[in-house]
Amino acid sequence: MLTLLSLLQTRRDWPGGLLAERLAVSERTVRRDVDRLRGLGYRVSAVKGPYGGYRLEAGSDLPPLLFDDEQAVALAIALRTAAGAGIEESAARALATVRQVLPARLRRRVDAVQVGAVPQGDPVDAAVIAELGAAVQAREEVGFRYGVKEERRRAQPHHVLVRQGRWYLVAWDLDREDWRVFRVDRMALRTPNGPRFTPREVPGGDVHAFVRARFKGSDGPDAWPCTGSVVLAAPAGAVAPFAGEGTVEDLGPGRCRLTTGAWSWPAVAASVARFDADIEAARPVELVAAFARLAGRFAAVGDSQRSAEGPERFRA
Repeated sequence: MLTLLSLLQTRRDWPGGLLAERLAVSERTVRRDVDRLRGLGYRVSAVKGPYGGYRLEAGSDLPPLLFDDEQAVALAIALRTAAGAGIEESAARALATVRQVLPARLRRRVDAVQVGAVPQGDPVDAAVIAELGAAVQAREEVGFRYGVKEERRRAQPHHVLVRQGRWYLVAWDLDREDWRVFRVDRMALRTPNGPRFTPREVPGGDVHAFVRARFKGSDGPDAWPCTGSVVLAAPAGAVAPFAGEGTVEDLGPGRCRLTTGAWSWPAVAASVARFDADIEAARPVELVAAFARLAGRFAAVGDSQRSAEGPERFRA
């Protein structure tokens, strides 16, 4: 029946025989499934003509939707993370509507997942996210195996969030006595949870800024350790889509200023080199020096490969 509904949404009119052929069923089965859709509130009208057919009308009300328990929890989690997509208000209203019709047992699970979105990944079991959310809310320590080596870890969970389509747990690592950001898809939880703990304040007080800083290689504020600017002989429109977290300023026809950062000056220089455009100016002096170092390294590689023994050395 869901396949039938999907087909009806792809074109205005569907002859009954063609629907039966696409679904590999009889026309009688199509008529029965259409009646079932109508019973669920979908406005499917009959189309008159030599072959007859069906049309899915636009309705003023959303028909009832059917979800199992795990789908309902996954839907609520997705709505919580929608804040990072710029639809926070609509998502909040949708979440309130979904929550209102949930059974009490599912409402408690949804309320336990206080997820934040960091302004995507590998699939993550929604049940694991729900369990971590419950541990955060209950302030209970968690034990888990982590990564390919399945290291045993113990942590005090503070926040569950999603960044660029990947789920993370921000927690105080009890063995290393430091803050850590764990990938949820690499965690295998052990049950039951450990003892309760008193929450600590995330460095800087803002968990989103803290996570962004960690991914930039910094333990301090939300900033790259190294940031520089260059003037490129390329239009801003060609650079901006690939500038990542950098900023691009239009300087007129065929020129722009790119300001970007990384964990080291050579990394900043390398990120600029990928645009394959002439560099008219660069600052600060640390970035200029990094360009010189990389130019020397690249030139050495080119010279060695042009020499007689270069290709042989590479194959060796």
